[in-house]
Amino acid sequence: MASATLKFVRLSPIKARLVAREVQGMNAEKALAALEFTPNKAAGVIHQVIASAVANSEIEAHNLLVSSCRVDMGPTLKRFKPRARGSASSIKKPTAHIFVEVSSIEGK
Repeated sequence: MASATLKFVRLSPIKARLVAREVQGMNAEKALAALEFTPNKAAGVIHQVIASAVANSEIEAHNLLVSSCRVDMGPTLKRFKPRARGSASSIKKPTAHIFVEVSSIEGK
């Protein structure tokens, strides 16, 4: 079993979880192919993390299974936007931590 982690990525964890649920339990090669053509920022980031986990395992992608793809919430960047009459409204820019584990198909 091999894993890869990407922390503090400027991406909403709620949107990233939608993509992570799609690839969990898939063959790693099919997951990489599916993510390559998904028009979503989260898909590109998760594609990189899965590719890193496959490289860490030193086994070819068609022999691997994405056993776990987890997206946790990171720290939120807080910004302020000026509004009318001297007031301000807050802007929250979320970050995410992405964890991917791959395992061999034979070792289910």
